[in-house]
Amino acid sequence: MKTILNVIWLVLSGFWLFLGYLAAGVLLCITIIGIPFGIAAFRIGVYALWPFGHTVVDRRDAGGASLVGNVLWVILAGWWLALGHVFTGIALCVTIIGIPLGFANFKMIPVSLMPFGKEIVPTDQPFATR
Repeated sequence: MKTILNVIWLVLSGFWLFLGYLAAGVLLCITIIGIPFGIAAFRIGVYALWPFGHTVVDRRDAGGASLVGNVLWVILAGWWLALGHVFTGIALCVTIIGIPLGFANFKMIPVSLMPFGKEIVPTDQPFATR
């Protein structure tokens, strides 16, 4: 089931969301200070490309630096990427087949707003830390 949902996701919205995260990552990697933000955009972009079968968990070792990173992220890229998920989710919820895909878009909004201090893991090991 995950594979079928991922293929439908890829065709309807995953590829376009991945391109948005890729563009944000490239723009953020222009400066040395922006490289951690660009890496976060690439990490979420891969998750946005193939989301079913993965989940987001909080990292236990996240500290104050992740809070500062999240505040800067919301200002630099998070707000616009989250809006992309909102609009894509609403568009997908118009059809019956698209409702699970729309909910997956809504599920990605918190990680697109605050990616630092989070980890993307397979759903069969949601409490594993690397």
